[in-house]
Amino acid sequence: MNVVITYDITDHKVRTRFHKFLKNLGINVQKSVFECDISEYELIEIRRFCKTHLNLDEDSVRIYKICSHCMSMAQVQGTTIKLRPQDWEIV
Repeated sequence: MNVVITYDITDHKVRTRFHKFLKNLGINVQKSVFECDISEYELIEIRRFCKTHLNLDEDSVRIYKICSHCMSMAQVQGTTIKLRPQDWEIV
């Protein structure tokens, strides 16, 4: 499934750990935004990481599920990493 993950984490060490965790799952398209093509199991792992490591009273993680058609219709303005369909294939 295609997801966009955004986060606002107050603790620098925790934010860095979460960023490194997400780098294994997707592409960092902005400072606190990742685009990922993940399995249901990987989604569960992200949620588990959040419950275990984040202060959910102060921190925020948003996970948006996006269909393949919607991903192909995304419009990007300005500087960013340009993604092609083959960037999303799992080998």
